[in-house]
Amino acid sequence: MALIDRFFARFVKRGQITVTYADGTIKSFGTPDATLPSVAVRFTDTGAPGAIVRNPALGAAEAFMDGRLVIDQGDIRDLVNLLKGNTPWEKGDALKPSLPIKLLDKVVHRVDRVNMARRSKKNVAHHYDLSDRLYDLFLDADRQYSCAYFTDPANSLEQAQGDKKAHIAAKLLLKPGMRVLDIGCGWGGMALYLHEKTGAEVLGVTLSEEQLKVARRRAEEAGVADKVKFELIDYRAVTGQFDRIVSVGMFEHVGPAHYKAFFRKCRELLTADGVMLLHTIGRMGVPGVTDTFTTKYIFPGGYNPALSEIVRGYEGTKLFPTDIEVLRVHYAMTIDLWYDRTVAAKDAIVALYDERFYRMWTFYLAGAAAAFRTGGMVNYQVQLAKSRYAVPLTRDYIGETEQAFRG
Repeated sequence: MALIDRFFARFVKRGQITVTYADGTIKSFGTPDATLPSVAVRFTDTGAPGAIVRNPALGAAEAFMDGRLVIDQGDIRDLVNLLKGNTPWEKGDALKPSLPIKLLDKVVHRVDRVNMARRSKKNVAHHYDLSDRLYDLFLDADRQYSCAYFTDPANSLEQAQGDKKAHIAAKLLLKPGMRVLDIGCGWGGMALYLHEKTGAEVLGVTLSEEQLKVARRRAEEAGVADKVKFELIDYRAVTGQFDRIVSVGMFEHVGPAHYKAFFRKCRELLTADGVMLLHTIGRMGVPGVTDTFTTKYIFPGGYNPALSEIVRGYEGTKLFPTDIEVLRVHYAMTIDLWYDRTVAAKDAIVALYDERFYRMWTFYLAGAAAAFRTGGMVNYQVQLAKSRYAVPLTRDYIGETEQAFRG
């Protein structure tokens, strides 16, 4: 118990946590704070505290999932916000696993991030081939499973996701008849939007069989299957020429070893005056490793790149970087709304899977939101062009065009 006591005493200064141990002992740490929640937790066995001290993220996640860590006051989002709020990224005193586990994680993640083509499909299926019903329960109606764009913090999830699509479409400078490649097209929402708003013809590619079924059905139902097509194919196998390339929420699955190949492939596929827009989660600091909870339960093979890694990826390819935008807390606001919808749909999610899955999913969303709110994660939008004259000399066109799309 002494180790976990020192852990809480060190990391909880603002806000308060009350801990009930398995032997009935109760202790409190920190001081109530109006900006952070007060939380009460209970350990149901003597082994859970040690697991958390050794590896805070994975240990806490599995203890919570298995019912060994019970939250009696507040919820898992409150607990994560309390701990992360006391250890913001800019302070440099984050919760980290013990040294042996940290060294092992580095070895495992470097191997895991290689993400060869034969493993990519399996990794994608692990997450995106979950029940359609699950995603319907917490995403917007268009199933945009990526960072929304909040022109106003009070906007609804649907409004913010619509504004995200408009923002990206504006940066693509589309015209009727252009050919667009959507790498990692999800359930088809972006591809369908681009065609609807601009008349462009779109090919969406994915490695998720479940997403492919939905995307093709949506194109058929909209009567545009001849203009908006979807294929189950790795981006490395795509052929042809495209005026524009867009990739939203897919680059996180490429793996640093393949960044150079990714951008070279994109350049090969672009026409002489082609433009691409990459929308990806990224880290503000130096290159790192993905936490073990995420790779074990959520995104095997996933990695969020540092901006320096993205830049090194396209350096030497003769692609011109024409715009780089950093969306800081937009994803935290997005995931907060996903979390609220997940909690509201608890009974339905438990019926689809079980209580343990529900607890895992809420832990994932709570941790992800905190990573963008107080951690080192952001969202990058990187615009690249094959010609230095492919986009206007100023950024004015972006706001003007997206406003027209919204109107």
